[in-house]
Amino acid sequence: MRAVATNSLNVTAAVKRRYSAGARRAEQALCCPVSYRPEYLKIIPAEIIERDYGCGDPSRHVREGETVLDLGSGGGKICYIAAQVVGAKGKVIGVDMNDDMLALARKYQKQVGVRLGYHNVEFRKGEIEHVTQVVACDSIDVVVSNCVLNLVRHDAKPQLFREIFAVLKKGGRAVISDIVSDEDVPVAMQRNAKLWSGCLSGALREDEFLQAFEKAGFHGIQILERDEKPWQTVKGIEFRSLTVVAYKGKQGDCWERNQAVIYNGPFRQVYDDDGHVYRRGERVAVCDKTYRLLQREPYAGHFTAVPPRREIPLAKAKPFACGRARLRDPRETKGKSFKATTSHGSCCC
Repeated sequence: MRAVATNSLNVTAAVKRRYSAGARRAEQALCCPVSYRPEYLKIIPAEIIERDYGCGDPSRHVREGETVLDLGSGGGKICYIAAQVVGAKGKVIGVDMNDDMLALARKYQKQVGVRLGYHNVEFRKGEIEHVTQVVACDSIDVVVSNCVLNLVRHDAKPQLFREIFAVLKKGGRAVISDIVSDEDVPVAMQRNAKLWSGCLSGALREDEFLQAFEKAGFHGIQILERDEKPWQTVKGIEFRSLTVVAYKGKQGDCWERNQAVIYNGPFRQVYDDDGHVYRRGERVAVCDKTYRLLQREPYAGHFTAVPPRREIPLAKAKPFACGRARLRDPRETKGKSFKATTSHGSCCC
């Protein structure tokens, strides 16, 4: 993440002033045009809808029964949409530092719950770069955020991504919609309070945005949506909405259980987030952790799993040398003493 100088600008104060005003009166300059699913807007009061400021819809990637955390929840629109998706068995937590936005979100909390037929939303005050102070670690299925990460000081952004990682359960994911730039934002623009609070000069360059997830320990990082046209262009720099998903769960010990995977294509070869290389059609030896990981989202369908003929119990498995890439000999999978001869199956020559 590039070094910046924002000493002459109190970012937190500038953001609080702008969004406190936005909570009291709608400000069109604070948001991109976003189409939300109309069936989920019916129960949400108009005051919340008209004072919502976002650049995407991460709620589209939430599922029934999940525990959702919305960072920078503002007036609560995404929380109330997510509440309908996760259902009565799910839970939604909104975190925001702005008292006026929290007041707007809580104003209709009971009313929305009555319309839903259940109450599964709560709002907590806190700074999102210190979210572990108000949300327990390893407790969230999916973290969402809508055009808020760019408002955090650059020197606090690495901590922010680590905090997102910390609150997620193993196997959980972050789905973040944010404004990114196609070029580095000059320091002079970063010192402009209006540009910063307007979701512009605090934006990360689009490649740096994805790298920030990687540095925090995420894997399976993907761009879900990228606006073709920029939301705004300032001094030749394009600012546009990007929605990214990133997963938690590749951490852990590596054990040898004679498993292999075959990369199905279409590329000649690919690398994973740990530097393992998979060449199309080859049986690559993998540890038990990687073997299971590549059968889950977002990798499912890209790899064919090759299990051993005789399973090695995890309690008897030996450490796997993940740093040394190699192919898996078929005899390792079948067993060196395998001598079977079988009749033909259902397919024919």
